[in-house]
Amino acid sequence: MTLSADTSYSATPLTSRELYIRLLGYVRPYWRTFALAIVFMAIAAATEPVFPALMKPLLDNGFGGKTTGVYNPWVLPLIIVGVFLLRGVFGFCADYALAWVSNKVVLDLRNDMFKRLVQLPTTFFDNQSSGAVMSRIAYDVTGVTGAATGVLTILVKDTLAVVGLLSWMFYLNWMLSLIALVMIPAIALAVLSFSKRLRATSRGVQRAMGEIMHVLEESIEAHKVVKIFGGQFYEGKRFAAASGTQRRQAMRQTIAAAALGPVVQLFAAVALATIITVAIQQSNTSDQTTVGGFVSFITAMLMLLAPLKRLTDINAPLQRGLAAAESVFDLINQTPEDDFGTTVLGRANGNVMFRNVHLRYPDASREALAGINLSLPAGKTVALVGTSGSGKTSLANLLPRFYHPTSGEILIDDHSIETLTLASLRANIALVSQDVVLFNDTVAANIAYGLQGITQESLEQAARAAHALEFIENMPQGFATLIGENGVKLSGGQRQRLAIARAILKNAPILILDEATSALDTESERHVQAALDVLMKNRTTLVVAHRLSTIEHADRIVVLESGRIVEEGCHAELLEKNAAYANFYRMQRTTEKQQENRQEKQPLS
Repeated sequence: MTLSADTSYSATPLTSRELYIRLLGYVRPYWRTFALAIVFMAIAAATEPVFPALMKPLLDNGFGGKTTGVYNPWVLPLIIVGVFLLRGVFGFCADYALAWVSNKVVLDLRNDMFKRLVQLPTTFFDNQSSGAVMSRIAYDVTGVTGAATGVLTILVKDTLAVVGLLSWMFYLNWMLSLIALVMIPAIALAVLSFSKRLRATSRGVQRAMGEIMHVLEESIEAHKVVKIFGGQFYEGKRFAAASGTQRRQAMRQTIAAAALGPVVQLFAAVALATIITVAIQQSNTSDQTTVGGFVSFITAMLMLLAPLKRLTDINAPLQRGLAAAESVFDLINQTPEDDFGTTVLGRANGNVMFRNVHLRYPDASREALAGINLSLPAGKTVALVGTSGSGKTSLANLLPRFYHPTSGEILIDDHSIETLTLASLRANIALVSQDVVLFNDTVAANIAYGLQGITQESLEQAARAAHALEFIENMPQGFATLIGENGVKLSGGQRQRLAIARAILKNAPILILDEATSALDTESERHVQAALDVLMKNRTTLVVAHRLSTIEHADRIVVLESGRIVEEGCHAELLEKNAAYANFYRMQRTTEKQQENRQEKQPLS
């Protein structure tokens, strides 16, 4: 079976309309609450014309000596208070309901993003900054709610308020109302002119936030290296540069958004000046406009400015939300790992075969692996040896389908791994690497990671086999002890033994072992090697070897150079050949003896 190592993960960009429809799809499950919020907003908006409507009878009749009915000095104030109380209660209910929907949308989007994140292929993580990916999930997704729910709030509430106020204005004086409406097309043109700039600056802000997260992540994870090598000033410059870029993008966004306000106000001022001029002329030539009617009209018009401004400013949160939605859906749309296999592999015997396997990474100048033919019999140990870049890790990464070969095939028990479901394939493989990965959780959770229904007895048996039970029992809460981020509270040897215990508990028939003892002291290495001996027993083991002294008893040793197999055999056979492996072995032995001599000559403190 031939597969390309290069996979494209970018989807066709969605239009603004498609983005918005997809966003509303996340609102749909909560449509009842959202509809209730719309009703509350409609009731609150319906009260907008009431206040200016009260101005006309108040000024025309209220100061003329009438003290009965609505003109009673106690009734009108109570009506005003009642109107604003009604608006406040329904406005609060609408805001609460809408916030509930917004937070549900954010929760669903984050969950979908994370679900897709853990399904993505290894090549995605090779090409992405983890800080930028974290920024998408932590930051970008919150901007989406501005478009998904906030914009709809403004559209519904303020549109109803504008319609109500305009209706009252037309009732009072249609000629003055037409003058007020002249400014709407001019405002619309101004809004359109700023749309593209707002979207572009919103994208820039999100990219800049991703870079800030990237610098932060590296500085936190590498804080010891930063301190020991005096990198504080350099990291400070990197962070300042990323923060400066974000500030500049934010200011460009602010300029584009803030410029709309003065434009709207200018058109409104021109319209107001014209209306005042016409109203004065109407008052002087006829009784068409009364004092109360004019004040009521002006009050309605001034109240109209706030919802109109929000409606014109709606483009800023809309464009920010759509830019955030592009980022969010770009991650959700990423193509997950290929899982087209249909065969469910039970517990494998462990016979592994590489047949004419080639691998070329995207944009690589040469093949990482070229014509690999290799057999791993069930229950045997095969070690891969070679210089850095020879293809050892690439070969090991193909077995669990972290990458796909460019050509050739890999078989387990005569099944091509491409025909197997990913879950069943990986259920048969355990991994212990030099770079141990642990989680900020309890000892028990790290050993039983990914497994269900594990008993305390099983945990203890795995820990005992991994030579870890003694130090675990000496910890404050035993198996319930939190070990910190990536096991920071443990020594290197303890971390390795927890990883081995995890692999023992999984009890997979195939083991990938990236030499786990190269960075340990003698005592830790002794414990870890003993644990590895238990782990490797009766398992098909592929060892990526760094220290040749640890693989002398391997059933077969394979020497790689530039992605090709140049030698294979057992330890004694390869030494007798006196070729590549023998040279590696002699060089390492010489280096190890020199290190031992230096340690012996060091004075005791």
